[in-house]
Amino acid sequence: MADFKVVLSDPKNGMAYNIEATGGMAGSLMGKSVGDVIKGDLLGFEGYSIEITGATDRTGIPARKDLPGAGKRRLLLSESTGFHPTYDGQRMRKTIRASEITGDFVQINAKVVEYGAKALKSYFEPEEQPAEAAE
Repeated sequence: MADFKVVLSDPKNGMAYNIEATGGMAGSLMGKSVGDVIKGDLLGFEGYSIEITGATDRTGIPARKDLPGAGKRRLLLSESTGFHPTYDGQRMRKTIRASEITGDFVQINAKVVEYGAKALKSYFEPEEQPAEAAE
């Protein structure tokens, strides 16, 4: 089973949170595509809706939303995901991944679209332990 690092962005406060997706959590992301909106329950966030905004594989090759299917393709690109030209009119052939999430991906980028009842920050803060009485 694949393991993913999910970077979840919170547009309200500009924070980004790292989540290790393993086992069933990672399995629930397999087959989804960049641009899909998923339920936050899949990642452990009750009542949230999360949009997958991008992904990269272990060599750093990004996924593009407009390429259907899975796998890699070599495309002639002008300015877009995967290529930023240094001068006007520059184009270059680059390797790009398709939008479907497979086991080859390492990092998945996502953002919150709808918020749940519990604050997102509270999922990531360590819970305070009650102080034990000194004897």
